Amino acid sequence: MSTQTPPTGTPHSTGALHDDDLAGVPVFDSVGDDWSDIAAEAARLGEERIVVNMGPQHPSTHGVLRLMLEIDGETVTEARAGIGYLHTGIEKTMEYRTWAQGVTLCTRMDYLAPLFQEGAYCLAVEKLLGVTDDVPERASVVRVLVMELNRISSHLVFLGTGGNEMGATTVMMLGFQAREDVLEILEMITGLRMNHGYIRPGGVSQDVPPDTTAFVRKKMKSVRGYLRGLEDLVLANPIVHLRMKETGYLSTAACMALGLTGPLLRATGLPYDVRKTEPYCGYETYDFDIPTATEADNYARMIVRLEEIYQSIRIVEQTCDRLDATTGAPVMVADKKIAWPAQISVAGDGQGQSPAHVKQILGTSMEALIHHFKLVTEGFRVPPGQVWQSIEHARGTMGVHLVSDGGTHPYRAHFRDPSFNNLQATSVMCEGGQVADVVVSIASIDPVLGGVDR
Repeated sequence: MSTQTPPTGTPHSTGALHDDDLAGVPVFDSVGDDWSDIAAEAARLGEERIVVNMGPQHPSTHGVLRLMLEIDGETVTEARAGIGYLHTGIEKTMEYRTWAQGVTLCTRMDYLAPLFQEGAYCLAVEKLLGVTDDVPERASVVRVLVMELNRISSHLVFLGTGGNEMGATTVMMLGFQAREDVLEILEMITGLRMNHGYIRPGGVSQDVPPDTTAFVRKKMKSVRGYLRGLEDLVLANPIVHLRMKETGYLSTAACMALGLTGPLLRATGLPYDVRKTEPYCGYETYDFDIPTATEADNYARMIVRLEEIYQSIRIVEQTCDRLDATTGAPVMVADKKIAWPAQISVAGDGQGQSPAHVKQILGTSMEALIHHFKLVTEGFRVPPGQVWQSIEHARGTMGVHLVSDGGTHPYRAHFRDPSFNNLQATSVMCEGGQVADVVVSIASIDPVLGGVDR
């Protein structure tokens, strides 16, 4: 960039102004200098720093997130995240619904991984009830199956949208095609593609349909094929390397200080996973590894999630073997004062109770009908107390704190959503980097704002 005063009569403009009008007026000519030279000239001229507002509905921020960036040239000098635009009051609403109805509320928090909220919440309720050891083995196997399928589908959204934000539409197409295979399995089992309300206190709402395991094995083979295609597109791509390597650096110390978990923490080399450290649902009996990396950048977080998909496929295949071995076993606790009616069949609309079960209730006795009515409308009572339950969510450690006063609904329900904690890394990852790296860094955090605001 250079500053010059053109001599009178030099043709520097066209239109209404005459050449004489430009005499003595500074004119800035942009030439093909190196960007560092241009930035240095701007600094010499005393250019003020610019504040850029990204959001709160920017398509590259994975939800209704507002980013306030202060930039100096192309360098981010300060980054702040503004949240609260998607607040739904789910935790407060749960205080006015029965324990069973709480499932249909918490499943809507992180809408890309709803089954993890359901699983964590139901495990906490079962702790309060004192029936953790009474949950049937088959129900725990089904829970592991649907949660690992949900982990795969969530990571595929990260890969697809992350690629799209860097301009790779083909990556998004492949990622979402693979996700469709997973969602077809979840729809077959639960009747819905998202916000399932499938895991219930005491077990699951219904057993898996016949031939589920054969269908799952077929789809997992298809997902592996899509993954190989995704790896071919991104792992050796020089543009991906330039955009993701050595950007968004986040050390182990920073993760520990901010309470960050999941792929962000494991990408720094620390193999922390609740499934290994505090097993639940029988995870200690499954054979799987915890992928880690040491580079602690955006690229490392992508690699960790890719490897986690393969590990989840390993677990899913093991659940299929266990389901084949426990065909016909119960999927709900035997205590009828707690057990939600589990003889539900998936009708054409994805809902409905089996006619045989309805006939049995109506034909057994008036007491059976009254009990069914009270269980559905009033709910079961939970002994007074409080409990904490944590699980390994697709985005990190999810915790549930429940307090009961002995009634039929929670006195207090609070969720430690991993996206909320992970989003605190925004400034650490973005400050000092380029504006173009901000979108990639946010994508590598993989936040879901429904879980952040809840």
